[in-house]
Amino acid sequence: MAESPVGVTHGDRAQQIVDVLVDAFSDLMTADADAFRTKFRKMAADPFAFYRGTACLFYADMAQLEDRWCDERTSRAWIQGDLHAENFGTYMDGAGRIVFDVNDFDEAYVGHVSWDLRRFVASFALLAWRKAFGDEVIADLLRGYLEGYLDQVRAFTRLDDDTSFALVRENTEGAVHDVILETSARSRAGLLDRMTVVEDFTRRFAEGPRTRRLDDAERERVLAALDRYRGTVSPPRRRRDVAYDVKDVVATGGFGIGSAGLPAYNVLLEGYDQALENDVVLSLKQGNVPAPSRVVRDPAIRAAFEHEGHRTAVSQRALQANASQFLGHTEIDGVGFVVQELSPYESDLDWEDLTEPEEIAPVLVQLGRATAKMHCVGDADSDHTLVPFQTEEAILEMIGDRQEEFIADLIGFAHSYARRTQDDFRLFVDAFRAGRIPGISSSGWHPVRR
Repeated sequence: MAESPVGVTHGDRAQQIVDVLVDAFSDLMTADADAFRTKFRKMAADPFAFYRGTACLFYADMAQLEDRWCDERTSRAWIQGDLHAENFGTYMDGAGRIVFDVNDFDEAYVGHVSWDLRRFVASFALLAWRKAFGDEVIADLLRGYLEGYLDQVRAFTRLDDDTSFALVRENTEGAVHDVILETSARSRAGLLDRMTVVEDFTRRFAEGPRTRRLDDAERERVLAALDRYRGTVSPPRRRRDVAYDVKDVVATGGFGIGSAGLPAYNVLLEGYDQALENDVVLSLKQGNVPAPSRVVRDPAIRAAFEHEGHRTAVSQRALQANASQFLGHTEIDGVGFVVQELSPYESDLDWEDLTEPEEIAPVLVQLGRATAKMHCVGDADSDHTLVPFQTEEAILEMIGDRQEEFIADLIGFAHSYARRTQDDFRLFVDAFRAGRIPGISSSGWHPVRR
């Protein structure tokens, strides 16, 4: 898959890349061209950054790929939708445990289980290329990931309660174990110190370049949306609830490469009691159209969601099992928003200091287990009917006695798609520099001629 299809020139592929980006993001580009200019400049840093920002292009390619590793059931399971190597980390689940798991669900949808696996293995091949690993080393590491995935899928067939399993401090090792321990030392007070100030014994958000104060009308719309959100949360289990008394509200920008142009708000709530260190920060972020939905055409799946905020929250609950008590959704001016806590207990796995294969090998096995956990809890044990079967049984039945063929095929895909992405990256940068992305490429700045 690395090479362009027969008869497709570099010029054709470059135009396809531009067309896919414009089709996916045109509305957001129009709403905030500056945010997308920044997004594209970040994507121009290297092939991995480009890959992170182009899930839409990945799915356009998947729509043309004959997928050997799906059938009637495994083609409509809950998937994370953008499973790349930097979308794993810690969070505190609804039971109060600090767990290591997939931690980004903006693109989650119902689709092929193999899409998540393909997206991850190609992303790791790109990341490992950046570390100058050879192809054989990359293949061995990915074998560990895929074997870890399948071993954990089999383990789920023996569990009476899928939701009881999680990667926690007691069953992890190496860098994964370390990030869990580091996260456990954090505190809500530390987060509040970074985001807020206290004046006259009252806490409010600090002013900053990414925040904007609201006028009275916009503030009322956000507060009304917060009231609607409260009806979508699940009561906390074994943990205290909050009163949802609002102390402050600010607008803020989208988060990360994937969220450019998406409106968002932060809301400061009175916490579990009147002590200032217990206040809670909620994020209200506009939901985006998930990339897999552009190639999954089943109207029944689309009809299951009221809006993109609802889709994000429902998908996250399915894929996480023990989701945070604050996860919910709402609408502002008819547009869907996902609502969740900005938690101090979220920390991404840092690949920067993982430089040697022997350090990375146990990490990959644990990422495989985390991926299996995500897929296998998002089935009939959840409180929805979109996936009315046991995903672990469907995966094992689909693979059957072809495990070695399955692993070899996905490793081959990782190498070939990574090479295609490196070529695509150069085509994208050339198109961006030449001003061929409508409405975005021109910076509006021209050097002074002397």
